[in-house]
Amino acid sequence: MELESQKVTVQKSQEELFQFLTNVENYEKIMPDSKEKFEVKSQDTFAFALKGMPEIELQIKETREPEFIVLGSTSDKFNFSLDVVVEPAGENQSHAQLFFHGKFNAMMAMMVKGPLKKFISALADNTANLS
Repeated sequence: MELESQKVTVQKSQEELFQFLTNVENYEKIMPDSKEKFEVKSQDTFAFALKGMPEIELQIKETREPEFIVLGSTSDKFNFSLDVVVEPAGENQSHAQLFFHGKFNAMMAMMVKGPLKKFISALADNTANLS
């Protein structure tokens, strides 16, 4: 299953946004309002839970400074990655877009598509609101 967020403009330079998004503690600041739990597990791993969803643990799997970050699930049961693309958009601005790649059976895909689309849209919107 492939999903993507809208491309948003952020009031941070490409380098600033990349640094922000490679610090796992900062993901708590862009989580949706439905966040019930957020916990930093290590320097590159965090866990979170949203209302009505199981806990998910994400790890920074790959980075390509200053434009690309891959967050991957640490669970075999919920196998997916979330790519973040950061593009320059001026001196103190950048564009960010999220791409979700998941391997789910058809039934699971049907159940999670709506909530996942909302989740990545909320992450993008909250990233756009960073100052």
